[in-house]
Amino acid sequence: MEKGKKGFGDRDYRLIQMGQDLKYFNVKVKETDLAIGIENKVYSDSLVSLCYKEVIHIRRQLEEYIQVHPQFQTSLVPIQIDPEAPEIALKMTEAAAVAGVGPMAAVAGAVADHIGQIMKQYSSDVIVENGGDIYILSTRERLIAVYAGDSPFSYKIGIKIHPEATPAGICTSSGTVGHSLSFGVADAVVITGDTAVMADAAATQAGNLVKHKFALERAVEYIKGLDKNLSILAIKDDRMIAWGNIEIIPL
Repeated sequence: MEKGKKGFGDRDYRLIQMGQDLKYFNVKVKETDLAIGIENKVYSDSLVSLCYKEVIHIRRQLEEYIQVHPQFQTSLVPIQIDPEAPEIALKMTEAAAVAGVGPMAAVAGAVADHIGQIMKQYSSDVIVENGGDIYILSTRERLIAVYAGDSPFSYKIGIKIHPEATPAGICTSSGTVGHSLSFGVADAVVITGDTAVMADAAATQAGNLVKHKFALERAVEYIKGLDKNLSILAIKDDRMIAWGNIEIIPL
């Protein structure tokens, strides 16, 4: 964990995010720690096992690729990769190139997308949360609470997700919370988009641009310029700014 950052501890925030109509389970493999929600009626031990197997599979693909191409893991800027690379690596690289970051900036969103795509074959409602990065498919309105560290907005506002806007990705970058690398100081930069992999990469770069609480507009202008059907909510201390097709409501 980086010095000066607050951690998520045992991820207690998961205790308040669970929809009553969904059955949640956790899948943890090394650094990957997922909370997965699917319809109660379709839940089974076999689906839990399937998720474990898929996480192990895609992690192995990435680990083996990194062994041969270590720059994939270390680069902080977009890179070119072998077109024969694993599909998840290609998706991460594509999103990173659009966002202007290294491919690992999109790994959490890419994993959430991958597991979400598998689970949607079995459940009409799917939520995959990976350390604050979310894939969501829903037949009803959902409310995503916003955690922004010590900001007075933390858990006081939420983002309403309409079913017609899903599947979608909702990803968060923070310079004050969690272990992910950020060169900014935002308490939370939340990006919504069509995929979690793209939202994750964009959230990283948007968060990097927030050097103080009066620089939130820089993050907004960056997202505007990407033209990728993205929306943004940025928070630092007692300042908040939002842009795009994003509905924010008080909790």
